[in-house]
Amino acid sequence: MWQELAVAFSLVLIIEGIMPFISPERWRVWVYRLADLESRQVRWVGLLSMLSGLALLSWLR
Repeated sequence: MWQELAVAFSLVLIIEGIMPFISPERWRVWVYRLADLESRQVRWVGLLSMLSGLALLSWLR
């Protein structure tokens, strides 16, 4: 179980690092726009991201 969690975390880090590596300027603009959102909106984005990940994971398994 811990090994699977470590693999999942490693994949998250790889995926999160793709955009800043490929296009740092575009990524920076996106992060600034995200920082301008209200906390409520950021929570919704987080919730939608988690639900999308959960749906994708269940579909893949």
